[in-house]
This record gives sequence, C-alpha cells and structure tokens, in this order.
Amino acid sequence: MDAHEVNRVRASLALFVADVFASVPRKDQRAKSDCYLRGLMMDGRRKSIQAMASRLPDGNEQNLQQFVNQSTWDPVPVRRRIAERMVPRIGPDAWAVDDVSFPKDGRMSVGVAPQYCGALGKQANCQVAVSVHAVSDTASCPLNWRLFLPKEWAEDTVRRRRTAVPKDVGHREKWRLALDALDELATWQLVPPVVVADAGYGQNADFRAALAEREIRYVVGIRGDLTVQPRDALPDAPAWSGNGRRPVPRYRQPPVPVAELAAAAGREAFSEVTWREGSRGPMTSRFLAVQVRLAGVRPRRLAQQAAVAEHGRWDGVLPQARLLAEWPDGEDQPTRFWLSDLPDDTPIPDLVRLAKIRWRIEHDYRELKHGLGLDHFEGRSWPGWHHHATLVTAAHAFLTEQRLTPKADTADSLITRSSTSFRTC
Repeated sequence: MDAHEVNRVRASLALFVADVFASVPRKDQRAKSDCYLRGLMMDGRRKSIQAMASRLPDGNEQNLQQFVNQSTWDPVPVRRRIAERMVPRIGPDAWAVDDVSFPKDGRMSVGVAPQYCGALGKQANCQVAVSVHAVSDTASCPLNWRLFLPKEWAEDTVRRRRTAVPKDVGHREKWRLALDALDELATWQLVPPVVVADAGYGQNADFRAALAEREIRYVVGIRGDLTVQPRDALPDAPAWSGNGRRPVPRYRQPPVPVAELAAAAGREAFSEVTWREGSRGPMTSRFLAVQVRLAGVRPRRLAQQAAVAEHGRWDGVLPQARLLAEWPDGEDQPTRFWLSDLPDDTPIPDLVRLAKIRWRIEHDYRELKHGLGLDHFEGRSWPGWHHHATLVTAAHAFLTEQRLTPKADTADSLITRSSTSFRTC
C-alpha cells in the first residue's frame, strides 16, 4: 500500500486497533500499535523499525524500538482477540498447522541454530516458528504462533538471559508446539473443524494420536514409505495350550508401504477430481481413497496403550484411517499421500479439497514475509520476536478484513500484489 491508500483506511484501522489492542494498558502504546501497523502495510522493501520510522510522518524510531523490544505488553490477549475476530469472518474449512523459517546471521537471535531452513531448502542458520492458520478457499489468517527453541538453547544460560527467554520455556518438538497452540486456542473457545498439515507432522503417529485424543479430525500428509495393513486384514493368535502366557494376536502378513498399496490398485481405480480454480485454470488430478489400518511400531504401541487404558486389554486390531493417494497424469506411479480420520462417507472431492487447502498457507507466508516484513525483524529477544509476530499478524488480519468487505472487490482495492494463486498444491 502506498501512503495514499494507508491514509484512506486510517479511520478503519483506528477502530481495528482499538478493538484488537484493547488489552494493551496504555494509550500511547496503542497509538504505537497503530503506527507500527501502518509501517508494516506501507510500501517499502524493508520493514525493519528504522526503515518504517523513516517512511512514517509520525514515525519515531526510538519509541517504536522501545515498544517492540523493551515494553512489557502481553501479546497473547492481542492474538486471542485477532483469532476471535477472524475465525467467524473467514468461516474456515480447516485449520492448517505449518512452520516457517527465518535465515539469520550470528548466534544471538533468540532460537537461532543450524537446522533445516525451508526458506533456503537446506541446512542453515535460522529461526523456526510453528503456526496455526484458519483457512478457506477464499481467505486465511494466522491464529497462533510458537517460536521453536532448539535443544542447544535449553541449557545455554548466557544466551537465554541475553534474549530474555522465560524460565519455563525449554525445547519442545515442533509437533508438540503445534498441539500447545491448538490447546491454547481451545481455551479461547475456538475449535477447528478439521486440522490439515504436511508430512512433517502427519508422518508422526504421536501427533495423529494426540489429535484423536482431543477429538480433532485431521487430513495430514504422509510419505509413501509409511506402512499399513489392508482394511480387511485381521490379527489372529494360535490356540492357547493352557501353559504360560496367552499368545498375542498378530497380523500374519507383513505391512506394505502406502505407495505400494496405492500403485497395486492400478491407474484405473483412480478417479479424476477438480478441487479448485487456479491461476491457469481448474486444478485437476486423479485420486484414490481406501480404508487402511496403520501399521508400524509406534502406531501399534499407541493403539495398545489406549486399549489397555480403556478396556484393560488389547485385541491386537490396528487403528483404522482413510488413505488418499494422488496419481497425476504423466506419472508412472502415485506421487502424494494423505491420511484422514474423517467419516467413511466423506466424498472424495471434499477429502481432496481439504488435503490441498494448504495452498493458502503459502499465500499467507508470502504476504506475511514479503509484504508485511515478518522476517525483517532485527531484534534478538524473545519478547521482541513475539511482539513483532503479533503486530504482523494484526496487519495481515486487517488487510484480510478489508479484502473480505464487499466494497473491497474493486480495481483499486487493498488486495495486495501477493494474493496471486499458487499451484503448489
């Protein structure tokens, strides 16, 4: 947005800030929130505090630095109000779990470490944050954030003190952080219709089981090497001789990878499905959905633990899920796979649309990072990062609201240049 467009929405922005930042106690801090959001939304290559202050007529670099890096205002109630406000506006079909990385130089920015950096596609020095987004085919918005703290930060008292990491914050795996974010949203009386995630989360049996324990339905990506049993396969046990322990029921045939199972069905078993309109026409491919039983050591142990806790014994039957496989035209075999615990009668087009709806996250990250400067923060502290991420989320929410209003659907609307359709999903 240029300066003219920003001025045009000043009144709407003031009302938005008054609502979303109502928990911030001081009037001058709420005024700085308004100023910071205008800086984030205004055109400019860099969205660092220094760069934004130089572009804003009321920008004061020192005041903004203090507001973001040293001030003690709590970002959690702000995020809560954004989530409460945006979920009914978006009417999400799903909540998407994902993570995003921020390449960094040096080792003193909070949470920075050599780790896989999705932004660069390789191991690099970076920060990583886990996010939960409300998504539909027409709009989306981040609802919650968790900054990932690598293991090396758990006992590094020097870096923790210098970056003001809270004493009760330690290393937690990304899938646990995602569950923490979902649990916090539940305390705000916000519950997802279904959770979608890529294979980085979907491959994890503990993550899937934790969603099931919370009665949260899911459609999650998996790799082709995840093993399953056919739905009609059942365990059996040899007759008990009366001596020693009773034989444990077991599946006598070995499990098979989902890629092998899907390929064995043959291309003719896959149906053509169109799930949305892309920038170059309808998004269409061929899909197969079949019921399977989840094999592997961890799913078996989790099923046994749950059965023993509830019934006192386990009959050896593996948990059931629905496998969705995609076999695009021109490919020699199926290429992508998902697991779902949605009801058996869920139509395949609905299942495909949910599996593919993560394209909205790519849209979010592009706007958050390139348009609103999520990865331009130059501070190093834990509070500073969370303040900045919350302010960027607020700016994104405000622009999303503007796009969703009927009068915004015009040639000179606030639809940003980053809102082009993606063809990655």
